[in-house]
Amino acid sequence: MSTFWWARAVAVVLSGVASHAAAADMANPLADRVRAANERFADASVALAEGYTPISCLDGPDGVITGVHYVNQKYLEDEVPAIGRPQALMYEPGDDGHPNLVAVEYITFKGPAWLEGQPYNYVAAPNRYGLVPFYDLLVWTGDPDPRGVFADKSPGLTCEPAHAKQDRRD
Repeated sequence: MSTFWWARAVAVVLSGVASHAAAADMANPLADRVRAANERFADASVALAEGYTPISCLDGPDGVITGVHYVNQKYLEDEVPAIGRPQALMYEPGDDGHPNLVAVEYITFKGPAWLEGQPYNYVAAPNRYGLVPFYDLLVWTGDPDPRGVFADKSPGLTCEPAHAKQDRRD
């Protein structure tokens, strides 16, 4: 078998494994509870009514977009995480310009921290948010992310409406 065909076969198998892992991750019981507890935020006006404030779309030092965050300053004071009270919500603009909920984010300044056994990530300072060091746990609520339901960022996220994202790919 030629090297080309061998490499292609390995790539196909690995992409299948990654897709299976992402799908299995999406069925994670904690992720399911997080989605259910926060489904009301699919409508961004609910987030605004509950005290969340939108901040501009952010990108990381590696150029990966982290979405439009809606942050609840009051919840940032929580020392114990609560599934139905995420400190931040992440939205991506849809074709119609309305924000689509893609993830919820739990943030604490005391750590190390866990949400029902799932560890938070440590975010050192300086960071793109201009905050002191903190711990966060991102839970993707929409389409499975290829890096997993608890991945810290998504390579496919954009701040452009979906139709503009498609135009950019063409």
